Amino acid sequence: MNKSDDLLPAAEAARFAGYLDRLVPVLRQPARAQMARVYCLGLLAAPGRKSVEPLAGLHGARHGSKLYQALHHFVADARWDDTALLAAVAREVLPAIERHGPIRAWIIDDTALAKKGRHSVGVAAQYSGRLGTTTNCQVAVSLSLANAAASLPVAWRLYLPAAWTSDRQRRLAAGVPAGVRFATKPEIALEQLGAAVARDLPRGVVLADEAYGGAVQFRDGVRDLGLDYAVAIDRAQGLLLDDSKGPLAARAAAHLLPAAVWQAVPGRPASLRYAALRVRAAPYGRPGPEEWLLCERGRGPGGALEERFWLASLPATTGLEELVTTATLRWRIERDYQELKQEVGLAHFEGRGWRGFHHHAALCIAAYGFLVRERCLFPPWARRPARSCHRHPSGRSGITPAPLPRSGWRSPAA
Repeated sequence: MNKSDDLLPAAEAARFAGYLDRLVPVLRQPARAQMARVYCLGLLAAPGRKSVEPLAGLHGARHGSKLYQALHHFVADARWDDTALLAAVAREVLPAIERHGPIRAWIIDDTALAKKGRHSVGVAAQYSGRLGTTTNCQVAVSLSLANAAASLPVAWRLYLPAAWTSDRQRRLAAGVPAGVRFATKPEIALEQLGAAVARDLPRGVVLADEAYGGAVQFRDGVRDLGLDYAVAIDRAQGLLLDDSKGPLAARAAAHLLPAAVWQAVPGRPASLRYAALRVRAAPYGRPGPEEWLLCERGRGPGGALEERFWLASLPATTGLEELVTTATLRWRIERDYQELKQEVGLAHFEGRGWRGFHHHAALCIAAYGFLVRERCLFPPWARRPARSCHRHPSGRSGITPAPLPRSGWRSPAA
């Protein structure tokens, strides 16, 4: 093992070990549990790229060593259930988040992971919202539970483009399960929401951007699950007002509102104004149930008028401030994605297979869950600033890997 002077305080190191001890029983084998501890510790401690080689290198193990091979087998090939690990993380972390208030939102979103070549599972030329362009990448759909204090991903699934689901050779090479068929991102999201309802997770309002909110099938599916939503829609979304003779675009409906109804909302930028009115969505010209149209208006950097719109199935008695606070909570997911990628190496997996993609993501969420739990349970003076693994001038993080057992490493059974 490499020696380092950047140890965590003993109490914090003990909490991390205890946290992992409560997660690893779902892996069902002691050897896998040991690999999970090494992998998660490496995700927090390894400087730079968080792929298998530097994770093994924290312990002085080189490429091709027994430890390297064991870690690679564990993440890429071993047959353990990533959804069970995510459920264990939720059991550990959600109670800490709820110390700051009840869960308020179930946030649906997707994120792109840049990838070269064409053989890594699900890779294709796809749109990346963060980059604002089409690029070669993998895209995953996630569900996070959130309140105003924190959020945690509880579901993660790769979106498999139709070009992949119809290509038997590439499916076999990447180990895509036979039961996986083409599903749109909203369809994947509805599956995740249904599973969360079945697990009786703390309820929240479903939040999503217009790629999901603009799909009537998605909104209907959320209602069928007994959930409310506040989802973004395009400004051209057709809506019916009580006194309108036919559908109006959301933007046109907003422009009918008098200036006096537009209000500033506490906690939002002073330059933004909000208004809400009761409408019925009119997909295919047919009126849907009555719901809220929430409108946001402001000026962009060049002075141009900028507007955003949401449909919300919340009760008619809901106030404007609550509508705005709920709908805009969706932006918490950006913190999840940013820290998962920058702090724990979500985008650093170098394997090509379906199983490895989901295993790596589940382990990254497990490591991230510890950071979320630390923030929620301990005030800043009782832990390291900003995140629990501090950075030293050397660039190394403040978690030091545990020593290897003297008997060395054996590759765990599949």
